[in-house]
Amino acid sequence: MKQHKKEKPLHFTIRYIFIILGAAMAAAAIELFLVPNSIIDGGIIGISLIVDYLTVVPFGILLVIINLPFLYFGYKHIGRNFFISSIFAIVALALIEIPLHRIEPFVEDPLLATIFGGLLLGAGVGLVIRNGGALDGTEILGILLTKKLPFSIGEFVMFFNVFIFGWAAFVLGIEQAMYSVLTYYIASKTIDVVIQGLDDTKAVLIISEEYEEIGLAINDRLGRSFTKLHGKGGYLNSPKDIIYVVVTRLEITKLKQIVADIDSKAFLTIMDTQEVHGGTFKAAIH
Repeated sequence: MKQHKKEKPLHFTIRYIFIILGAAMAAAAIELFLVPNSIIDGGIIGISLIVDYLTVVPFGILLVIINLPFLYFGYKHIGRNFFISSIFAIVALALIEIPLHRIEPFVEDPLLATIFGGLLLGAGVGLVIRNGGALDGTEILGILLTKKLPFSIGEFVMFFNVFIFGWAAFVLGIEQAMYSVLTYYIASKTIDVVIQGLDDTKAVLIISEEYEEIGLAINDRLGRSFTKLHGKGGYLNSPKDIIYVVVTRLEITKLKQIVADIDSKAFLTIMDTQEVHGGTFKAAIH
């Protein structure tokens, strides 16, 4: 059986430095922006904040205790490294949160706290996820339950958070619950940016009888390499050659013009991509 290479010490160290940084950012968002303004996030962090508000149990301890069963399932279904990284991140957040509790809040305006707290929290959680850990076990629970229930993970997380924000409306008030929903939205969008990056790229499939000329034109006029895929038409069962190319958002209009100039009847499918790695993608000539 082939042995997998162990993680290099330098990569391991850098990864955990970023996990600590992400946990510190999340702790700062919670203690310096959200908690002083009675605003919460969704998921396990939101539950921990509400219970912290209702009891004398510190937020950090609640976050660790409530997340443990979810992380255990994460260990069983995702792996040991994920479990260790997540435990490390959650404990780091809990420890960093303690001294921050004594610092004066940065802002007392709920809207500013919502916006900047959500951005900072999302960036912190995103850094932790990008480096192999998690601060919230909600999605782990979603992965497990959606195998038995007719819902996607996204739908489960949404339903789960509806109950959390409904609970927040009773405990903190309707206005604070509304700010909390906005915080969750901002944080979730920031998490996506941190995990996926800022590159806005598109993957394009082009089906045309003039695929050779189109491919050469894309390479010559757009400076992008392409891949030829072989397929078959579903109706006539005739062979089809398909061009696959990845471009930036700003290049889409030029690409469509190139195709239209050669074959106005060509079939194009344009899809969003999250990340592009490898090859010579960055070295395009325009």
